[in-house]
Amino acid sequence: MSEGRRQPFLSVVIPAYNEEERLAPTLKRIEKYLAAQSYDSEILVVDNASSDRTSEVARESGVKVFAEPRRGKGAAVRTGMLAARGRYILFSDADLSTPIEEVEKLMAQLRAGFDVAIASRGLPESNLVKRQPWYREFVGRAGNVLVRMMAVRGIADTQCGFKLFPREIARRVFPAQRLTGAAFDVEVLFIAQHAGWKIAEVPVTWIDSPDTRFSRVRDSLDALKDLLRIRLNWIRGRYRLEAEDGGAQDRRT
Repeated sequence: MSEGRRQPFLSVVIPAYNEEERLAPTLKRIEKYLAAQSYDSEILVVDNASSDRTSEVARESGVKVFAEPRRGKGAAVRTGMLAARGRYILFSDADLSTPIEEVEKLMAQLRAGFDVAIASRGLPESNLVKRQPWYREFVGRAGNVLVRMMAVRGIADTQCGFKLFPREIARRVFPAQRLTGAAFDVEVLFIAQHAGWKIAEVPVTWIDSPDTRFSRVRDSLDALKDLLRIRLNWIRGRYRLEAEDGGAQDRRT
C-alpha cells in the first residue's frame, strides 16, 4: 500500500451499497494481493448511501472511505474515480466476481498500447466458473444487442464491473459522465470510444455472486431509458471533455 503523499501506481475503487457482510473479506483479499506487488497502491471504498455498516466496516479495514449520497452505482464510481490518485485506476464490484488478480490481464493490454482495458464475460476465452441464472444471461445478451446498436460498437460485454483506466483518461472521461444508474458503464465507454481511445476487451475468470443487486425488470427498463438518454446527450453536445490544457473539447465527431 502507498505511504504518505507519493502517487500510487494503482488505485482500486470499490462502489458499495449495503455491503457490510461481504466487504471485509473482499478488502482483505485485495489488500493481500496488493501487498504482494512491487508497486504502491491504494484502496478507496465509496459508500453509496448505504443503510447498514458499510462505511464502518471499510474504516475498520483501514482503507479510504468516501460517501456518495446519491443512489446509483454510477454516482459512486464517478466519485471514486475522481478521488483516486493512482497512475492507473481500477473500479471493481464489491463482490469480486472478477478476482482482483485479473487486473494483471488488463494491465498487460494497456502496456500493449490500448488506452482503456475492460473485463469481459462475453468472449469465447472467458472463464465463467459459475454462470448467471439463465434469465439474467438472456437479458444481458438482449441488452447488449441494443447497446451495440445505439451506443458502444464492437464490445461483447459492457457491464462487467471491472475496468481499468489510466488516470489521465479517467480525469477526462468521468467528469463528462451524466448517468448514475446501471448504464453508466455504457456511457463512459461511449465517451471514451467517441474520443478516439482504444478499448481492449479482455476475457477473464468470472464467478457469479448469488447476492446480486440486479433486478431483471427494473434495471432492464432503466438501462433502456438510459441508452436513449446517452443518444440524446450526444445530440445535445453534453459530452464535452476537458482538454489536456484545461479547455473543453466537443467530441461530437
